[in-house]
Amino acid sequence: MTTTTDTSAPPVAPSNSRGRVIFASLIGTSIEFYDFYAYATAAVLVFPTVFFASEDPTYALLQSFAVFGVAFVARPVGSVLFGHFGDRVGRKGTLVASLLTMGVATFLIGVLPPSSTPGWAILSPALLVLMRFCQGLGLGGEWSGAALLATENAPEGKRAVWGTFPQLGAPIGFILANTVFLVLAETLDAAQFQAWGWRVPFLASAVLVIVGLWVRLRLIETPAFQKVVEAEAVAKVPVARVFRVSWRQIVSGTFIMLATYVLFYLMTTFTLTYGTAADDASPAGLGYERTDFLIMLIVGVVFFGGFTLASGPMAERFGRRRHLLWTTVAIAVFGALFVPLFSGGTVGVMALLVVGFSLMGLTFGPMAAVLPELFPANVRYTGSAVAYNVSSILGAAVAPFIAVWLWTLADGSTVLVGVYLSAMAVITLVALLVSKETKDVAYSDYVS
Repeated sequence: MTTTTDTSAPPVAPSNSRGRVIFASLIGTSIEFYDFYAYATAAVLVFPTVFFASEDPTYALLQSFAVFGVAFVARPVGSVLFGHFGDRVGRKGTLVASLLTMGVATFLIGVLPPSSTPGWAILSPALLVLMRFCQGLGLGGEWSGAALLATENAPEGKRAVWGTFPQLGAPIGFILANTVFLVLAETLDAAQFQAWGWRVPFLASAVLVIVGLWVRLRLIETPAFQKVVEAEAVAKVPVARVFRVSWRQIVSGTFIMLATYVLFYLMTTFTLTYGTAADDASPAGLGYERTDFLIMLIVGVVFFGGFTLASGPMAERFGRRRHLLWTTVAIAVFGALFVPLFSGGTVGVMALLVVGFSLMGLTFGPMAAVLPELFPANVRYTGSAVAYNVSSILGAAVAPFIAVWLWTLADGSTVLVGVYLSAMAVITLVALLVSKETKDVAYSDYVS
C-alpha cells in the first residue's frame, strides 16, 4: 500500500490588487465629488436665477447657498444609514449603494424645470432640495467607505499613503466639474448656458457612475472586515455601539476635521462668489469674468492634488498628529492674510489660491487614515463616517453662508472671513492637542 503526501501549497485567500484598490477608491470619490461640485458651481453661477429668482441678487444667492447646505444636513443621516450596512454587511456593497444614491440624484437635478415654468414655482425648488438631500445622503456613506477600502487593504506602514488616493478624488472631481462648466461657458452664449447648458454636467454624471459601478462590483471584501466576520464580532447596531464605546473619538474626529472643511468651502465656493462679483456692486467683489476666475481656481486645485499626494508620506514619517498640528497653525496664519492677498491684484489672488489649496491638500490628505484609525474595525465605517459628516455641518454646511454674511457685514471686505477661518483653525488645534497619535494602532485586529 502506498500513500501520497499532498505537497501542494495551501490556498491563498483572494485579495484586491493594489491597482484595483487605488483605482476603485479614487474613481468613486472623483465621481462623488464631481457631482457635489457640479452643484456647488451651479449654486453660484446659475441656481439663484433658475430656481430662486428675486429682485435682490444677494437674497437669491443666500437662498441658493441655503439649499447647498441641505446636503450637509443629510450627510450625517447618510453616515448612519450607510455606516450601518458598511459595518453589518460589508464595505463593497455599501459603496455601490452610496454611489448609486448620489448619481441618480445628480442626474435628476439635470432634468428639473426652472421655477419660472407654470405650475413649478414651488415644486421645482422643493425637488431641488430633495435631490440635494439625496446627494448628501450618498456622500455621507461614500467617503468613509472609500477611505476604508484604501486603508484596510494597505500594507503595514502605508495606510496614510494609500489613504491619499480616495482624497485625491476631491481635486479631480473639482477639476472635472469646473472644466465642464468652463467649456460650456466658452462654447455657449449666456442665454444658451442659462437655458440648458448648465444641465450637461449633471446629466453627464450618469456615464461616470456606470464606470464607477463596474470597478467597484469587481472588488472583494477588505481583510479587516473579513476578520470581524470570522471573529463573529459584527455589531448588531453599529451606531449605538460606536456611541457607547467611542463617543470621545467621534467628538475628537469631528473637530479635527473642522478647519479642513471651512478652508475648502471658503477656497472654492466663497472665492468664486467674491472673485466674480462686480467691483461696484454691494457688497463689492473683485470683478473677474466667470471663466477667468474658474481657470484660476482650477490652477489652484492642481496644487491641492499635488499636496494631497505629498501629505501621505509626510504623515507616515512625522506622524498624523504632528503633521496636522503644523498644517493647522499655517491655516490659522493664512486666515490673517486674506485682505493683503485679495488686495494684491491678480498676482495676490493667485497666490491666495495656490497657498490655500496647498494647505488644503496637506490637511485633507491624511484624513482618510486619521479618522478611521480612531475606531475599532467592527464600527469603523460608522464611526469615521459620523465624525466626518457631523463636522461637515459645523464646517462646510455653514461656511459659504457665513462667509457671504461676513463679507456683506464688512461692506465688501474679506477681513472677517479671514478671522472666521483662523478661529476655526484654533478650534481644530485644541482638538489635535488633546488627541493621541494613531499611526501605530493595530488596524485589522482592533475590535471593540
